[in-house]
Amino acid sequence: MGTKRPARKGNPDLRQQKHVPAPPIEEIDKQLYLLLSPGSFKPLKFSEGKDKKKLRERILTLPVMMAVVLSLVYRQIAGLREVQRVLNEEGLLWVGRIEVSAQAISKRLRTLPIELLTLIFEQVIERIQQRNHNTAIEPNWLHVNQRFTAIWIADGSTLEALRRKLKALQDADKTVAGKMMMVVTAFTHNPVTVWYTANSRANDKTWCDCLLERLPANGLLIFDLGFFKFPWFDEFTNANKFFVTRLRNKTAYTVLCCLSSGQFYRDEIINLGEYRSNPCKRKVRLVSVLWGTIWYYYLTNVLDPQILSAQQVCELYRRRWRVEDAFLLTKRLLGLAYIWVGDTNGVQIQILATWIFYAVLNQLCIDVAMPSATSSTIALNQPLERISTEMVFRGLYHFSQAILRGDASEAVPYLVERQKLFGLVKTRRKRHREIDAYTQQIWAKSS
Repeated sequence: MGTKRPARKGNPDLRQQKHVPAPPIEEIDKQLYLLLSPGSFKPLKFSEGKDKKKLRERILTLPVMMAVVLSLVYRQIAGLREVQRVLNEEGLLWVGRIEVSAQAISKRLRTLPIELLTLIFEQVIERIQQRNHNTAIEPNWLHVNQRFTAIWIADGSTLEALRRKLKALQDADKTVAGKMMMVVTAFTHNPVTVWYTANSRANDKTWCDCLLERLPANGLLIFDLGFFKFPWFDEFTNANKFFVTRLRNKTAYTVLCCLSSGQFYRDEIINLGEYRSNPCKRKVRLVSVLWGTIWYYYLTNVLDPQILSAQQVCELYRRRWRVEDAFLLTKRLLGLAYIWVGDTNGVQIQILATWIFYAVLNQLCIDVAMPSATSSTIALNQPLERISTEMVFRGLYHFSQAILRGDASEAVPYLVERQKLFGLVKTRRKRHREIDAYTQQIWAKSS
């Protein structure tokens, strides 16, 4: 009888990286080019001195650096030394072959104005949002999506740099690379915005004002207990904005009225902070659900069940895991767990580049999942939730080889035709069927 294999230790986000770059894919290159429009980039301005500008400053302009940072993510290039080799031998994206040192690239990552990269990120996200994504939303959520100007999910994540052999990260105080706050759309999973702080211990509440300001009027934000505070809840209602979150344990409240109830759920209007000197001034809604032997409690300031039913409140909070999936994909699949340079400016550039490519990859998943009204390309006619982003990404390698053989020309038809081979549709297991059956039992008499 064989011995039991010991459990793998360490952070699963930090696995051995590939050392050979993935091949370029013409269709992905075109998508990045169209979204970024390199010809419209404004060149970087350097301070003029008596001496002429150094060669690397003339070479490493904004378009070149965008090609570098996106290629690091998109082609899974192991590091700056390998980027240097690829630039020297074949070029990257819209940049031809150039000779430049790894040290020059590293220096530019430390000095490239983060404001420029932020503007490019916002430009890409805006262009993606302009596309019609209604086909990517499940039919039973279309009417809910139409009632709000936006339905977003927000959460924070710590960036670890434990495995990088950088001298700047060898000190005990520099084992992490800061923390980011990410916002994604609830139904299409597209990134909306991202914020960063070098303080890895920053509380999620640090971004409360930014989140509320960014959310449009009549928009809805889904978040976890890290943001739980009464004044913020009141600010949502005062600004005609909405939220869905969980109730923190041992939070006292007073029930004002019961909207509906059943054997497994209750839907009530409450006042929060019964024994607090500064209670929640605005009424909120509490949806309680008995799952097995445990009661779960969800809060929202959408008081009208005709706008958002009790079941939809619970289901929306369950979708909060979409942002956790996005963190997992960007860290483990796209390499955000490995920091390129030991500098906060470089970390922010890496974050923005990773989320830009994640948005492009997510759009490819949308195209694979559901047919577009403006395109005749076939699709799987599956909810986006069922499409494996990881397997779509891994399928791009096989697509690149098929192009070389002359067996394929477009990514979506190629992936759709081989969806079983590549495992693009997530398998529905026994636990999924049990969850669906129990969910139906809970809400059977509530509608």
